[in-house]
Amino acid sequence: MSSENLNILNVSDPKIRTLHVSWVAFFITFVVWFNHAPLLAFMKEAFDLTDQQLKALMILNVAMTIPARIIVGMLVDKFGPRLIYSGLLMAAGLMCGAFAMANSYEQLALFRFLMGFTGAGFVIGIRLVSEWFPAKTVGIAEGIYGGWGNFGSAAAAMTLPTLALMYGGEDGWRYALLSTGVVAFLYGIFFYRVARNTPKGSTYFKPKKSGGLEVTSKKDFYFLLAMNVPMYIALAVLTWKLGPENLGLLSNTACNALYAGLVALFVFQTSQIYKVNKENLTHGVPEIQQYKFKQVAILNWSYFVTFGSELAVVSMLPLFFMDTFELDPVKAGLLASGFAFMNLAARPGGGWMSDKFGRKKSLSILIAGLAVGYMVLSQIDSTWMIAAAVVATMCCSFFVQAGEGAVFAMVPLVQRRMTGQIAGMTGAYGNVGAVTFLTVLSFVDTSTFFMFIAGAAAVCFVFAQFLEEPEGHMAEVLEDGSVELIKVN
Repeated sequence: MSSENLNILNVSDPKIRTLHVSWVAFFITFVVWFNHAPLLAFMKEAFDLTDQQLKALMILNVAMTIPARIIVGMLVDKFGPRLIYSGLLMAAGLMCGAFAMANSYEQLALFRFLMGFTGAGFVIGIRLVSEWFPAKTVGIAEGIYGGWGNFGSAAAAMTLPTLALMYGGEDGWRYALLSTGVVAFLYGIFFYRVARNTPKGSTYFKPKKSGGLEVTSKKDFYFLLAMNVPMYIALAVLTWKLGPENLGLLSNTACNALYAGLVALFVFQTSQIYKVNKENLTHGVPEIQQYKFKQVAILNWSYFVTFGSELAVVSMLPLFFMDTFELDPVKAGLLASGFAFMNLAARPGGGWMSDKFGRKKSLSILIAGLAVGYMVLSQIDSTWMIAAAVVATMCCSFFVQAGEGAVFAMVPLVQRRMTGQIAGMTGAYGNVGAVTFLTVLSFVDTSTFFMFIAGAAAVCFVFAQFLEEPEGHMAEVLEDGSVELIKVN
């Protein structure tokens, strides 16, 4: 079956049914994860927040997702998507309720930080969908999963301000938030009842060891360690941003303790990666089971500029439209939702392009378009017609989200048994991008912010030229020691 005749309406097909169950789960996690963005104006009034405090909430929302996606990637490879997705949805529902009932800025900040764990849900579905679809259609299937799931942020922007007004009173925004948490909790129970890790009779491949990503050469071992550094830098920057020199949410003592904790965590993670790879580094890996870590690294940086910029822009766009065109929160939320709305078509489109025209070519074209799109957005000001600003936003978002689809069309084709971990690391880099871009936003105006993203995209376009097209087969070792070959093109 080719990507052209993938019939998503055929729910009698178990893999299509699994695809729908998966994207709905991801959709709900995105609604919960970004339910604060369209309601920031209500929170600002309720707690008399400053602009810097609002920007801190945006950064906090994406910070925890960096380690969460790494951790969840390992858990899903070991225990399977069914159990991990169900647990995450239910935990997200409970945490959302706590955030909705917060009665101080400190509580808002704490629970927003913890809710960043919800963003790890994406990784789980990537592994699940890759188990149900063959290589020749996995791109568009992952694109549908990611695109329809990412639309959750647009759905939140379009509906939650209106829902808050419908509930009425000064606490209407709280009930709007709480309703999303209830839905997440209930769907977690439903997901556990209906989802299955693999098609009947298929093997669920697991890493030989857990605790770190397997690599197949000494060069790639050191490359992996180097690629972990930016994630810790992003968390250190966040700590500094929340410290006494900036927002004042953390004391010097707390900041120093967190810095020390990050160093200790990096050392511990390095030791775990070494333990996982000690045998490979000592005795080598059969050629048929080898893969090049540079493939993972290029996908990481590509997601840094695609999903990282989407997270940052989705967080700030409602307020940007409010301030630029003097709109009320409901209208601003509806207009800003256009950026995420494009996910419905763009992300599957990126996956389809990757399946049809090749992984490297598609990704290169889409990242180049992304760079141009953000250059255009940097020119938007109050002299623009609102309709023109919305069109420019949606055109830019097409390249952003199609690029995301192209990235994850290739992730499952690197090494099947480690898809969760590779997806987790790639997804974490998306959040590193979000923290980076939102931190830049806290120091510069929006025009410079958009130009900075365009520059980062230009650098990643160069990286993409070193990507290698997947060819032939990848080998997976079964529990009995035999080797199974899986076609990747």
